[in-house]
Amino acid sequence: MRKIVITLNVLLLIALVSCKDDAKSKVNTTNVQAAAERDDAAKKLPVMTFEKVEHDFGNIIQSTPQETVFKFTNTGDAPLIITNAKSTCGCTVPEKPEGPIAPGETGELLVKFNGSGKNAVTKVITVSANTAKGTEQLKIKAFVTPKDSAPVGPLKNS
Repeated sequence: MRKIVITLNVLLLIALVSCKDDAKSKVNTTNVQAAAERDDAAKKLPVMTFEKVEHDFGNIIQSTPQETVFKFTNTGDAPLIITNAKSTCGCTVPEKPEGPIAPGETGELLVKFNGSGKNAVTKVITVSANTAKGTEQLKIKAFVTPKDSAPVGPLKNS
C-alpha cells in the first residue's frame, strides 16, 4: 500500500513539473494584446447628461394632452444606446431616439402626457441605456383640474 502511494506521488510530481515549461511557450502574445485592447474598450462608457431631469406642466385641465422634450448630451467616451424608455403608467408615453448617439452629440427624448388624473400628479420615466448605472430617471408633474370644476385661483369682484 505504501509503495502504491509513493509511486502515485512520484508520477504526479513528474506530470506537474513536465507541464510547467510547455505552458509559457503556448501563450500567444497577439492574443494577449487583443485582450488588453478589448479590456480598455470595455472601460469606455457613455454618460447621459440631461439639461433637466424634471418638468412641471403647471396647472392643466383634465384630459388636455401635454408634451415636453428632455434634451441630453453624451458626455462619455463611447456611443450611447438607449434600449428602452418607459413610464409608471400608460398615460405617459416616452419616445426614445433611434440609433446610437456618439460622444459629444445631443439627443432628445419626447414625453407625451394625456393629462389624466386629478390634483397633483407625478410620473416617472425610466430610460434604460448602456451607461454605468444602466438606467436614468426623469419626472414630469402637473396639477390636474377636473374639466367640470371651477377654475383654480382667486375670484375677481366686479
